Amino acid sequence: MKNKKIHGNVRDAALSILYAVENKQAYSNLLLNKTMDSYGISAKNKGLLTEITYGTLQHQMTLDYYLKPFIKGKIDPWVRTLLRLSLYQIIYLDRIPFHAVINEAVEIAKLRGHAGIGSMVNGILRSVQREGVRSYNEIADPIEKISIETSHPAWMIKRWSEQFGMEKTREMALENNKAPLQTVRVNMAQATPEQVIEMLESEGLTAEPSKIIPECLIVSNGQPVRSQAFEKGFITIQDESSMLPAYALQVEPGMTVLDMCAAPGGKTTHIAEKLKTSGKVVAMDLHAHKVKLIEETAARLGHQHIETIVGDGRESTERFGEAAFDRILVDAPCSGLGVIKRKPDIKYTKTPDDFGRLQTIQLALLDEAAKLLKPGGVMVYSTCTIDNEENRGTAEEFMKAHPEMEQIPSALPPAFKSKGQGFVQVFPQDFGSDGFFIASFRKSTGKDNAGS
Repeated sequence: MKNKKIHGNVRDAALSILYAVENKQAYSNLLLNKTMDSYGISAKNKGLLTEITYGTLQHQMTLDYYLKPFIKGKIDPWVRTLLRLSLYQIIYLDRIPFHAVINEAVEIAKLRGHAGIGSMVNGILRSVQREGVRSYNEIADPIEKISIETSHPAWMIKRWSEQFGMEKTREMALENNKAPLQTVRVNMAQATPEQVIEMLESEGLTAEPSKIIPECLIVSNGQPVRSQAFEKGFITIQDESSMLPAYALQVEPGMTVLDMCAAPGGKTTHIAEKLKTSGKVVAMDLHAHKVKLIEETAARLGHQHIETIVGDGRESTERFGEAAFDRILVDAPCSGLGVIKRKPDIKYTKTPDDFGRLQTIQLALLDEAAKLLKPGGVMVYSTCTIDNEENRGTAEEFMKAHPEMEQIPSALPPAFKSKGQGFVQVFPQDFGSDGFFIASFRKSTGKDNAGS
């Protein structure tokens, strides 16, 4: 592919992003804004670029299934990417005429390659227009059928179907291909949800209260991150599910709390709000640039009682000593399979080998947290994944190794309807949020066995 680009062109920009994600291990969410700037994409076209980029990624395997009968022989990776994003627009976006998509794809193919590639792209897309795409019903194997229909790797669909059943797996995979909700958390130290809704509406944004979490608002249009409410610290961007751990911790004013894997700081600042004006949150993260994000968020929201530290949570007893904290949140590194809606490239980069490696890290963090927790203290383990090995599996392994830790029901908002009193697993299809897991534990005071 020639290193040329069409300034201001949405499809050419999408091609650059998608090619880098697949062939250069780039991250779509990080590359999107950089590409918008380098291409000079106009404000009115930024939404379209986002839609084409994420939509093509979300449906990548489905698009390849549709294209396969029309592609004869080997084609360059960038040409396949161009065909995918063109077919995505034809199939999934009603408002763009077929001929406009084809004409633009041909022009990009000529610029990035040569006239022969332009002719090939034209021929393939016009064949699709004449003949239509094939049905999923041609696929006999049920795992493969869901895999192609929802564009999730077959190993992932098989794994989930074994854990949750075929119907729930298909629901989740289809949900993963929907656009994520925009949610914000109101800084209750500064304003009420009602006041923030008025602020946002005065700037042309539409917001409504969450049915689950009192301080959460769902924003249905506009960009809250560009609002005055955000700039002045009345809101912060955070997914609804990730607001649950601060509730589960049962924080009270005056407590000392450790957020062990804290970046980018959404949960840290939520905990700080619940401390009111006394106590302290120690926010730790392995990377200095991520700790800086926590500091920036805390400063914008006006929270004073947050102490940030660059460090490895697995070695934190050396720094703090044992029994140093009343509450500990271990929001552990995980596969991220609960946030596929926001990061669709995750589907194609994860492998079955990741789970064991991640569980080793998760257990090491929990082991350290158990030492750091005061007797009678509460510890919460959370992840943004839905995988049983990382969630229930890690929590159960931890309990086997730590008889001093008792599992307790997670103290969540009254509107949150959790099944049973055990572990809390939120699926993406439950209320449109990220997939998320929470387990809560209390450390024995040593008096529990007295007199036995």
